Amino acid sequence: MKRSFYFMIGLSVFALSLSGCNDSTPTMKPLPTSAEKAQAEIINGKGKKIGKAEFWQEQDYVMARITVQDLPKGPHGIHVHTVGKCDIPTFETAGPHFNPAHKKHGTENVEGPHAGDLPNLEINDNGEGMAEFALENVTLKGNEDNSLFHPGGTAIVIHKDKDDYKTDPSGNSGARIACGVIQNSSK
Repeated sequence: MKRSFYFMIGLSVFALSLSGCNDSTPTMKPLPTSAEKAQAEIINGKGKKIGKAEFWQEQDYVMARITVQDLPKGPHGIHVHTVGKCDIPTFETAGPHFNPAHKKHGTENVEGPHAGDLPNLEINDNGEGMAEFALENVTLKGNEDNSLFHPGGTAIVIHKDKDDYKTDPSGNSGARIACGVIQNSSK
């Protein structure tokens, strides 16, 4: 788990470095034609659309691609939350982190991580961020306990501060500043 976690951090840093290489927005490879897909329109605390998240099922994990703009520079905690609601301005309706296995928060916590824990999202000087992450403890398949399509839905939430990867329940990542309801986009 830790090896792939740090690999995903490397991917997010690589994607961020691409966004600073030139004035044009980089393009990432097209999404695979997987049967199971999901997406989320990400909004800020004023309800303005600032980006999107796309999810697709790989064999035994889910990939997530996040593209955002108009956020404060620096690292931000980003997590999948238990409820598919994003009521502005604070997004508290998204509930706690998605955690069907009842673990503690963080990849550096010996009792963790939550299924919804992700690496920090880096935002550049222009307020933009783009990254891909592997979610090893979730699925987009059917009625499994760790499905992002469980009753009540799920949401992707971006926090104001950096996640420390160990402090339960949210890595000291601070207030919720952006949110998107994860919806099935298969078919």
